[in-house]
Amino acid sequence: MGTRIRPPRQFRRTNRARSAAAGLLLAATVVAPLGVGTATASAATFSPYDAHIKDSVWGGYVAQGSFTRITGSWVEPHATCNSSNDLFAPWVGIDGYGSQTVEQTGVQTDCSSGSPQLSAWYEMYPAQPIYWDDPVSEGDSMTGTVVSDGGGDYTLTLTDNTRGWTEHTTQNLGAQNVSAEAIIESPTQSYPSFDRLDFSGISVDGQVFDAYNPEPLTSGGYSPGPLQNGAFSMSPGGNSPHAPHPATRPSTIRY
Repeated sequence: MGTRIRPPRQFRRTNRARSAAAGLLLAATVVAPLGVGTATASAATFSPYDAHIKDSVWGGYVAQGSFTRITGSWVEPHATCNSSNDLFAPWVGIDGYGSQTVEQTGVQTDCSSGSPQLSAWYEMYPAQPIYWDDPVSEGDSMTGTVVSDGGGDYTLTLTDNTRGWTEHTTQNLGAQNVSAEAIIESPTQSYPSFDRLDFSGISVDGQVFDAYNPEPLTSGGYSPGPLQNGAFSMSPGGNSPHAPHPATRPSTIRY
């Protein structure tokens, strides 16, 4: 498998959105991400994808093809912070694996305060991500949907099924729609501990996710279980240990 390039991405505040408690900077250079190396206190780099490396920046399943819609649900796990660097997010999206854009929505768990802080967000790379103010808690059932109209408009919807709120936005981007994915990701390469994160109800263009033979990816020692009827679980396992905590937390978050 050849090298796939993933662009850098970062988070920001807007009027109704709030930024992460402490920003991080990760210069991303892969889409089927791999190991992260912290270059300085303000920057880090993702290594190019290597089919022989089992641990990646992305964990979950990714399908390649021409797609216009993905929807999927997950349950926010109980997470234990081991370090103030711990940070991760489950999300669903289009693009980012073999393209220079990513259209995604999910929930971030940030341990920079010493305890898990959850924040809902969406991102349209190369624009910076936006945080919604709605509350999210461990155990909440979330559903994310990303839809392309084929003309450059993308509608991103995130619903907290437990609390009953829904956020959606329509954004324009000249994207390629070359992949669809259900992912966990840690921009700091430092995951908090959790026993299991369950994805379910994943469909792409009206078909169950399994129909596209998506590729499994392991991240930070968390491995995807079998994909069955659009459902799978991420849990500790596989041959990859949890990634070491970076010595210094970068100054700007990028997913």
